[in-house]
Parts: sequence; structure tokens; C-alpha cells
Amino acid sequence: YAHGSALDVFCYQGGFALHLARACEQVIGVDGSRSALEAGERNFELNRSSLTAPEIEWLEANAFDLLRDWSDTGRKFQTIVLDPPAFAKTKKALPTALRGYKELNLRALKMLEPGGILVTCTCSHHVSQEEFLGMLAESARDAHRRIRLLEVRGQSQDHPVVAGIPETAYLKCVIAFAE
Repeated sequence: YAHGSALDVFCYQGGFALHLARACEQVIGVDGSRSALEAGERNFELNRSSLTAPEIEWLEANAFDLLRDWSDTGRKFQTIVLDPPAFAKTKKALPTALRGYKELNLRALKMLEPGGILVTCTCSHHVSQEEFLGMLAESARDAHRRIRLLEVRGQSQDHPVVAGIPETAYLKCVIAFAE
């Protein structure tokens, strides 16, 4: 799905950014941690020969501030990945977490070119799949964008969901096409 110029927000050590660099011409990785970005730079160097993008630009920044600034100034991308840390570590934090996810997704959708791909994730087990999809629908509505869900995913088999333990179904990931 990834194509064109890509933005990986909350990139940590570059896992998504490196995969994006296999398919995209330009990749920017954003994280608030300098040490994580330095690890991302090392990972890029180790994998450089298998990547399409000649470089990954690593930016140390507050993701909310950066997305607000770039969406307000009309910055555009063809692919955006949002993979923030858990915003809802307690059930009480759920409303605040959903507002945070909505802000990130709203800004990202404003920055996506028509035909762009949004990959958006949550690792907060307190956020249900229904709540996450509802938040994404609200974000699209408020951004005046129509999106089509290409895939709705959870964690891989090496992180099993255990019957009767809902916390084990913590990861939700949506891949969406923005018209």
C-alpha cells in the first residue's frame, strides 16, 4: 500500500520507517526521543542496501505540535503511519486518549493526498476496536475526507489473544485509503 512520500509518526527506532523506505521515495520519521531516533539511524545504515529511499529524515519533535503545524501549512504526504504509545493506560484515561487519537488522525487525514494511505494504530487495551473505528470515522468526518478501510488488524500470532483476558487484545491497526 505504501507509496510516494511517507511520514512515520512516533517512529521510535524506525521499524515502520524502514519498511516504508522499501516502497517510498521519501521517508520522514518523527519521534520525541533522540536516543530512539539515533537507533533508527543505525538501523537504516544496517539495512541501506535493501531500501528504495536514499535517506530517512529523522526529526525529533512533539508529534501533536508537528502535525498541527504541518497540516495548517498544507504539507502533504501519500502515506502516513501513526503508531503512538499507549494513551489509555487506565480506563479512566479513555476519554482523553480518544481525543488524542482523534487529533492525530484528523491532522494526518488533512495531510494525506487524495489516494493516500493512512496506517493508524493503538496499543491501548482499554480502547476497543469499536471505539477506535468510531474515532477514526469522526476524524474523517471532521477532516472532510472519505476513507475506505482496506484492513483492520490486531497483533501477530506471537502476541496471542487469550480467551477470558481482554487485555491481551491490546493492538488495533487500521489501514485506510483516503479518497
